[in-house]
Amino acid sequence: MKKRYLNILLAGLLTTGMLSSCDKDFLDQSPYTGINSGEALLTDNDVLTALYATYSGLQSSDLYGRTIPVIGDLLADNTFVSTYNAGRYLEFEGYFFTRNTGNISGLWSDAYTVIARTNNIVDSEQTTVTDQANVDQYKGEAYAIRALMYFELVRHFADPYTENPNAAGVPIVLKTDKDSEPARNSVAEVYAQIQADLDKAIGLMTKTSNSGRFSQAAAKALKAKVSLNMGDYEQALMLADDVISNSGVPLVSYQNLVSYWASPRPSNVETLFEVISTETDNMGTNELGYIYHQGGYGDILANPELYDSYASTDARKNLIIKGKRNRGENPAYIVNKYSNISGDRDDKKVLRISEMYLIAAEAAYRLGDEVSALTYLNTLVAERDPSMVYVSTGEQLLQDIITERRKEMAFEGERLHTLNRLQRDIVARPDGPAEIPFSSDKRILPIPQTEIDANENIEQNPGY
Repeated sequence: MKKRYLNILLAGLLTTGMLSSCDKDFLDQSPYTGINSGEALLTDNDVLTALYATYSGLQSSDLYGRTIPVIGDLLADNTFVSTYNAGRYLEFEGYFFTRNTGNISGLWSDAYTVIARTNNIVDSEQTTVTDQANVDQYKGEAYAIRALMYFELVRHFADPYTENPNAAGVPIVLKTDKDSEPARNSVAEVYAQIQADLDKAIGLMTKTSNSGRFSQAAAKALKAKVSLNMGDYEQALMLADDVISNSGVPLVSYQNLVSYWASPRPSNVETLFEVISTETDNMGTNELGYIYHQGGYGDILANPELYDSYASTDARKNLIIKGKRNRGENPAYIVNKYSNISGDRDDKKVLRISEMYLIAAEAAYRLGDEVSALTYLNTLVAERDPSMVYVSTGEQLLQDIITERRKEMAFEGERLHTLNRLQRDIVARPDGPAEIPFSSDKRILPIPQTEIDANENIEQNPGY
C-alpha cells in the first residue's frame, strides 16, 4: 500500500458533528469541520471529533452506503439485476468483475481510509483530559470500528477461515506510513487482530449512546459473529447468549417488524449497531435504498425463489413486494427493506439481535445441544411467523437454521459470506451464471489493480 493509498489514508479525518444519545443529530450538524492529518488529538473533544469522522467514513457508497450490502446478496442467490437497468453492479451479477472494477477498488480504499482514522485515535495521547472514561469510550469505539473494517476486508478479499486460515489475508496496517509497502498477512493473523481489537474495545467501553455508535454489547455481538466465522462455536455461543441476555435490546416483534424497517430513525429494539444516514448527511442517489426502490433506480430485484420461501403468515414476506417493473419484469419482486429514498434516509443495519439468535442456534447445534439450538431458533421465528415451530433434528436442523438465516438477513449483504463459510456451492441464481461452485476463484474479490501497481509486496488472488 504505497504512496497512492497511504496518501489517501493520510488525507485527514472527515466530517464531524455533535452526537446525541437519542437520535441522529450527530450527523446533522453543519457546517462540518475537520482535523488536519498532522494535528494531534490532545483533548477529549479532539478525540470525539476524530471519532465522528470515522463513523462518517462508514457511510461511503462502497462500504455500508451501498456496495457491501448489495454484493453480498447479488453474488449469491438472493437478488439479480433487472433487465431494465442503468448498468450498476452488472459485473457482480454476471461474475465478470475484475481487478479494475471500481466498486471493488472503492471498498478496499475506503475501508483502509477508515482504518487510518481509527489508528490515529487509538494511538493518540492526550495532554488535557476532562473525563478519562469518555476518552476510553471513544478509543474503544475506534478499536471496534477497526475490527469491523478488517472483518469486511478479510471476508471479501480472502479465503474463509473455515477453509484455510493460513491463506493470504489482507495487510494489517496499524501505523500510517506513506512509504510502507505491506504484504498480506495470513487469514489467521487478520482474525487474531480482529479479536484483539474487539477485546480492547470491550474492555474500554463503559457507555451506551444509541445504535449509531458502538457499545460494549455491539462489540460482543461482532465478536460472536467473528467467532462463528472462525468455527469457534464455544466462544460464538457464549458471546451471542451474553448479548441476548444482557444487552437490553429485544427482538422486534411480529407486529412491528414492517414498521421497524420502514422507520429511518435509530431504534431501541432489534438494532445493536447501524450506520446512520440523515436528511443532510447521506449518499444521495448512491444510497442503498435507491438501488432497490422503484422510485429510485430500482435496478435490483429479489429472487422469486426467495420470495416463495416465506410462508404467507411470515411478516418478512411483507418486505418484498410482488409488483411489476416499469419496462422490466412482470411480476417483479421488489425489495422493500429500504423505503426511505428522500428526506431522512434509511440507516444500514450492521449488527442485529436477530443474528445473535441465529449464531447461538448454529453454535449450540454444532456443540451437540440440539435442544438449545431449537430454543434459540424458535424464539426468533416466533416473532417472524408465529404459526411456525421447528422440531427438526440432525442435519435437517442445521439446514433449517441456515434457511432462517437466509430469510432473516436477506438484503443485508450476508448470504455470500454464509455460503463461503459453509463451503457450499451457490445454486439456482436467477440471472447470470446459475451456479458458482465453492471451488471457483471468483468466490472472493480480486485485490484492486491500483493496489498491485502501488505495492510491489502484495500478491493477487488466484484467477485474476
